Amino acid sequence: MKSIYLLIGLFIIATTSCKSSKSTASQTEIDALHSMVTNKQFRIESDWAYPQVTNAMQQVLSSGLLQPGSAAGGINLIGNSNFLRISGDSITSYLPYYGERQMQVAYGGGDSAIEFKGLVENYKAVQNDDHSYTISFEAKSNSENFNVFIRLNPKLNSDMSVNGMSRNIIRYSGVVMPIKE
Repeated sequence: MKSIYLLIGLFIIATTSCKSSKSTASQTEIDALHSMVTNKQFRIESDWAYPQVTNAMQQVLSSGLLQPGSAAGGINLIGNSNFLRISGDSITSYLPYYGERQMQVAYGGGDSAIEFKGLVENYKAVQNDDHSYTISFEAKSNSENFNVFIRLNPKLNSDMSVNGMSRNIIRYSGVVMPIKE
């Protein structure tokens, strides 16, 4: 009989301690995100870059060239200038790129980062059941076309994937904020 009580007690402890805590957003946070996305007025600053790890990438990044706390799978961007800004139909960005390229870099390496300056094409924003947004669009740099996929949640966290025509995909995580005039 004691073993039954013990099993029931262990079951209760296991189910309550392993319960996932759902992060609920306040209505103010949901409204702020909705306003930024529908007005197309927001800026993303990334804290981490996650390049696609290939054998060559692993060898280069494991050579000790990165700052402490970074590895081939996750590169700390805190303190490094980076942003993606959408204001209406225009976009500007400077996102450091870590990864392999399938074509030649411009003379002097001037296009090593992902830099957008122009118009957003095929912008789509979909609100999900958890009040987050999934945004997709196409953008161009000087010499390359990109597909960008962004997920924004009401806690103002962002997760962004950038897929270029001549670069391996890279993912960034960070925060989203309204554009201050």
